[in-house]
Amino acid sequence: MQVEHDETENRFFVRVGGEEAELAYTRPARGVLDIQHTYVPERARGQGVAEALAVAAFDYARRRGDRVIPTCPFVRKWLASHPEEAALVDRRYAPAEDGPRA
Repeated sequence: MQVEHDETENRFFVRVGGEEAELAYTRPARGVLDIQHTYVPERARGQGVAEALAVAAFDYARRRGDRVIPTCPFVRKWLASHPEEAALVDRRYAPAEDGPRA
């Protein structure tokens, strides 16, 4: 699976059967990548596409020395099963189990 990165549009994407799956992010501060949204077309779900997008985004952040804000619900769930990636999460923005941290 070929994950591409469009830095001008702040997104990672995969072409899937004439459609695109994507992981979109913003840059709220220097050195911070806020992963906002992940979308996979219905016919491509369950095939590891969203995970490939998350891996690509975290690899990108790691290479650049960026911190990650996991705003996207899929990415938060993915992080729960990939604790090795927790070191990249910007804890100032990490969601707590019972709400935002102060």
